[in-house]
Amino acid sequence: MHKLLSIPAALATAGFLMVASAQAQNMSAADVSATKDRISADYKSAKAACDKLAGNSKDICVAEAKGKEDVAKAELEYKRSGKAADMNKVAIAKADAAYEVAKERCDDKAGNDKDVCVKEAKAAETRAKADAKVSKEGNAAREDATAEKRDADYKVAAEKCDALAGDAKSACVNAAKSRFGKT
Repeated sequence: MHKLLSIPAALATAGFLMVASAQAQNMSAADVSATKDRISADYKSAKAACDKLAGNSKDICVAEAKGKEDVAKAELEYKRSGKAADMNKVAIAKADAAYEVAKERCDDKAGNDKDVCVKEAKAAETRAKADAKVSKEGNAAREDATAEKRDADYKVAAEKCDALAGDAKSACVNAAKSRFGKT
């Protein structure tokens, strides 16, 4: 079933790449420059809106604005070039942006809750980057990506166990090791 789902996805991706490649050839230098200017103006406007906030709310707002700018720049480069490598950079930019925002949101927490939050954010980033790597490199990277995802999920589970003590913590750690294939 998984292979059946990947064939239409591959065909759709190939079609998208062909369309994007055709569009990339149509972007003039003036279009690229105007789009860069718009991205910069949007970032400055979003960042200025953050100045009304204080504390961690402001940090989150700034991280969101910066993430949107980085993603927009990566998308522009992909539209300009139409290269698969640039499409991968878009996925990486999205993962990085989501991680930075999630990490800032974790600052509202304390103690183990904050540690778990940061580990979950890092695990989500690792999964997104692993998925991007798989789409870039194909099936050869699938096993590495699966291992990276499993390791990230194990780190989250192990961090959650830190909130426990004694036999409950030992049981939790052993269950996490068993679930994620650690010895």
